[in-house]
Amino acid sequence: MQVSVSDAKGQLTELVRRAETGEEIILTRHGLAAARLVPVRAVTDGVARRQLLEAARKAGRAKATSGPDAARSQDFLYGDDGMPA
Repeated sequence: MQVSVSDAKGQLTELVRRAETGEEIILTRHGLAAARLVPVRAVTDGVARRQLLEAARKAGRAKATSGPDAARSQDFLYGDDGMPA
């Protein structure tokens, strides 16, 4: 997409949004390309994002250890009668 610098002034927010999604915006001055708006970080596609999430889940499962059951973890706070100790 090409937009003149003077037109871009009024729609900068929208142009930045579009650039963030991966669209390349060329700013022109007197009909000649002057600058390009592109995202700072590369836009990842759905497949790459899914692979990254799966890798994170797998790493988390590998590090997780089983501990005590949380269902009765606060029993020490109460007496035999069920009232706060």
